[in-house]
Amino acid sequence: MDKKEYIRQFVAYKSYFKDFKKTLPQHALKKMYQIFLYIMTLEGIPSKYLKSISSVAGLYEIRIEDEGNIYRVFCCFDEGNLVILFSGFQKKTQKTPQGEIEKAKRIMNEYFEEKKG
Repeated sequence: MDKKEYIRQFVAYKSYFKDFKKTLPQHALKKMYQIFLYIMTLEGIPSKYLKSISSVAGLYEIRIEDEGNIYRVFCCFDEGNLVILFSGFQKKTQKTPQGEIEKAKRIMNEYFEEKKG
C-alpha cells in the first residue's frame, strides 16, 4: 500500500482553531479532517474546499459542509506548503460575516508579526 504523499501540512496558530474544534459535533470533525486530507494531498485544491477571501490578501477559508451545516476555518499559507489554521465558525448566512473576516485578519497579522520577532 502506498503511503500518501503530503504536499502541505497544517499548523494551528495559538488556541483559536483548537477552541473552535471543541464546539463541533463528531461527524462534522470527521468531515473536516477529510477535507484537510484533500488539502494536504491534492496539487490543485477545488474552491469547494478552499477559497481565498477576496477582501484580505493572503487569507483563505476552508469550507466544510456537514448535514446541512456550514463551517468555515480561516487559514493562510506560509513558506509555500505550510497551512496556518486560525479561527473557525459556523456559517448561518449567505455571506461570510465581516466580523469573522476582521477577526481572522487580525489573527493572521498577529501570526506574521510574531514570526518576524
